[in-house]
Amino acid sequence: MSQLFRRKIYSESDTSTNLLRVLGVWDIVFFGIAAIIGAGSFSSLGEAVFRGGPGVILLYLICGFACGFTALCYAEFASRIPTAGSAYTYAYASFGELIAWIIGWALIMEYSFGNIYVAFSWSDYFTSFLERLGMHIPDYLTCSYTEAKKAIMNGSENKTLLNAWKTAPLLGSLKFIVDVPALVINGLITWLCYVGIKESKNFNNSLVILKLAVIILVILVGFSYINTENWTPISPETGIPSFMPNGFVGVMSAVSGVFFAYIGFDALSVLSEETKDPQKTLPKGMIISLVLCTVIYIALTLVLTGMVDYKKFDGVGDPLSFIFEKGNANVAWMELTVSFIAIVAITTVLLVFQMGQPRIWYAMSRDGLMPQKFQTVHPKYKTPSFATIVTGIVVGIPILFTDKTFILDFTSIGTIFAFVLVCAGVLMLPAKEKIKGRFHLPYINGKIIFPIIFIGGLIAFYKWQPEFFQNLMDWKDPKEGEFRASVFFFILINLVLCIWTYVKNLSLIPLIGLSSCLYLLTGMSHENWFWFGLWFAIGLIIYFFYGYKNSKLRKA
Repeated sequence: MSQLFRRKIYSESDTSTNLLRVLGVWDIVFFGIAAIIGAGSFSSLGEAVFRGGPGVILLYLICGFACGFTALCYAEFASRIPTAGSAYTYAYASFGELIAWIIGWALIMEYSFGNIYVAFSWSDYFTSFLERLGMHIPDYLTCSYTEAKKAIMNGSENKTLLNAWKTAPLLGSLKFIVDVPALVINGLITWLCYVGIKESKNFNNSLVILKLAVIILVILVGFSYINTENWTPISPETGIPSFMPNGFVGVMSAVSGVFFAYIGFDALSVLSEETKDPQKTLPKGMIISLVLCTVIYIALTLVLTGMVDYKKFDGVGDPLSFIFEKGNANVAWMELTVSFIAIVAITTVLLVFQMGQPRIWYAMSRDGLMPQKFQTVHPKYKTPSFATIVTGIVVGIPILFTDKTFILDFTSIGTIFAFVLVCAGVLMLPAKEKIKGRFHLPYINGKIIFPIIFIGGLIAFYKWQPEFFQNLMDWKDPKEGEFRASVFFFILINLVLCIWTYVKNLSLIPLIGLSSCLYLLTGMSHENWFWFGLWFAIGLIIYFFYGYKNSKLRKA
């Protein structure tokens, strides 16, 4: 049993010299912007606005707040352990082997499954852009079989999916419905990651500059079309103008879509072994990119909810071009421009995620928890070549049979869980010697401050939403029951944290990161938790049948 939680001690001599160190601070910032500003702003933002109304801005602030403190924890780990592996490596150092495996398995979920959603989003924008240019791809070649079948079974009004099912040719008794653009872009990005980090860096930086320029243009043009009354629409339940027309529960129901917009920043930590002076460069790059992206998201949400009534975003997969359509602002040149740049933006997200996953497998293989083949580095390109090819296959195959909604929820819950363990891991790290020029997470004693912040916040929330607390134990309510149960356990865990902090004098910054990430988990449904649990059960079976037996730490 002790072997399961045995920690690995890392030193700078552990850093591999097989990978090429070419990334500086602004390269990291650009990779961060590439990962964060993409499918979250150009695709999932529409569904988030529909669920939460203008009040979804609060959720972006909450997620930005949680990710900000989590980024500081990632930065602390990155300054101590400058090796590839991200949260997996950090968990190995703080919790031990079993938890490290669980985190590594969660990161496979985040990067590989996240890229499936991103590939679908890229396909949506690519096909709609071609439509605006007068070129049409048959509908059965632009969506997945599962999406089309669900549309028929659920009585959807989505004309593209319904037409795909009706017009698809038959292979025996099976309808041939395949999202070809999603498969093609996955193959191209896999090839780019295979040929080298330097080529990927240059390609990424040029696309990010173009993407930022158009996003700023969207914000500037959009502000001139804002109708401030759209920020306080009539609530369907109360009939009163409200910033949160669907209530706070409605805002929290959008957590998967909003959080998905932020998950890219942690992918930066897997680039440690390809970064120059990673102890100094990675923390700076992560924090700068996160702050810039949070400001951009808030501005975009203000523009969207101010230009168009939030109820119109139901089922809209291209919200930034939607607001300029004929029925809304009617700015044709902006509609076309945004559609094109969305393709660029989402391409950069695919690139960063597809670079991240092979490096997780590379690190796990180096520890013996994955087959040795995953350590293969291409002699010419200096990239983890075998792991990159496997990543392309792992992303490509599910594109044939899954759908976006499931992937979005599945990816978000795994990532938040990983963030929770990273913040908790920092609390368990011993004090370190301060070295000039490196990042050091400031120590603020949370003994008194954290209980005051949490209990004070709880009292303030009670005064703001007294009815919610009066019905907190009513878990059978079909609309709010799951959320109430989640909030109850969130409060219970945080009260335990308050006691633990008082006794152990824990550091405030990782505590706030841990607490805020735990709060984000309250927005997840029981279905999310079921699939999350099933995924980890599969991971544990693999670990005990292969990883445990071949662990280099156990053999040592």
